[in-house]
This record gives sequence, C-alpha cells and structure tokens, in this order.
Amino acid sequence: MAYSYEYPHPAVTVDVAVFTVDNGALEVLLIKRGEWPHTGKWALPGGFVEIDESLKRAAWRELREETGVHAGYLEQLGAFGHPDRDPRERVITVVYIALVPLDRLRFEAGSDAADAQLFAISELPELAFDHAKILRRARERLRDKLDVADIATQLMPAQFTLTELQRTHETISGTESDKRNFRKKLKTLEIVEPTGENRQGGPHRPARLYRATRSI
Repeated sequence: MAYSYEYPHPAVTVDVAVFTVDNGALEVLLIKRGEWPHTGKWALPGGFVEIDESLKRAAWRELREETGVHAGYLEQLGAFGHPDRDPRERVITVVYIALVPLDRLRFEAGSDAADAQLFAISELPELAFDHAKILRRARERLRDKLDVADIATQLMPAQFTLTELQRTHETISGTESDKRNFRKKLKTLEIVEPTGENRQGGPHRPARLYRATRSI
C-alpha cells in the first residue's frame, strides 16, 4: 500500500502494561531499552505499528518480540499523544493492559530490549517517555473495574482459595476488605465456582479450592 500526504502526520506506537501479583505486591513487566532514545532506562514493552496490522495485533507482536510473553487478553487503556513525548518524531501511542497470573508468566528480553524484569508498582525505577503517567492511569483503571469485572480472578492460578483471592483484590485496591462483604459480592457476581477439591496442610481445616468461571 502506498500513501502520500501533503502535510506531516504522526507515527503510531503501541505499549503494553503487563500486570501480575507476587507475594502481596502488584507488579508490572518492564524492559530496559537497548536503543536510543532513553537507552538504559526502563519502559513498557512496545513499538511502532506496522502499516498493515491492527493496533491489537501490533501490541501482541511487540510484547512477544520484546519479552516472549503471549498475552491471551488485552484491554485498550487509551491513547497518549503529548507533542513532545518522544524525541524521535511526533508519536501517538495506544496503550493496552494485560493481566497474567504469576505461574503462567514466562518472559525474557528480546528484540531491542536489553533486559526484562518485574517491578512492584510501588517501587518503580525511573521510566522512559511518559510511561510513569501511563502506569498511573493503568493502575486507576484496574481499581475502577475491580468491583464490576473479573480483574482479581485473572491474576489467580488455576485453583485458589477465597482468602487468596481476597488478598489479591486488596493488593490491587490498596485497601482491606471485609471478609463477609467480599464473599457476598463474589456470590452476586458469580465469577468463581468450587472445584470440589480442598487444600490440605497446616493446623487449620482444609480450605476449599475455587476457579474462575470466565475470562474478562
């Protein structure tokens, strides 16, 4: 396809905020940039959209190329386009959110990334571009959707206890939840179901195991 325009026009990139939960902390996957600009700084995985691909397909591709992660679900967060956000040229980025349970998150640096690591959202390094602003917006989105969508369940392993799910919910929200109210809300949303199995071990009685009923 050939395109010809009389006036300058912006380039488009995609970035992906991959969230997981580990030891009671909400974490995000970042890559260390191996190329200019912001060489050596940490950033969200992402890159330029190719002329013949959709935004979501570009997000999947860039995430896979830079980290090796295959995200089954991506939700579009929004577009960020301040004129000076990228020193290379006028660049508008479309950001996606991915939720991946820790036990399914396998990653390694690839493509133009020098490294890839998980960072607690509360202890982020200095970030390239406007990615700190983007992550603040992404965190707000997770909190806003926490009580109306299956956000917490998407970060759980295949089987989990309700106590573990509540802790993940609290990790994302940043606040403690009343146990009775939390379980009442779960029943209303119908987002989990018992597996029929129990987790043994410890001085307490076996805990019932649950699974998510659907994906968001």
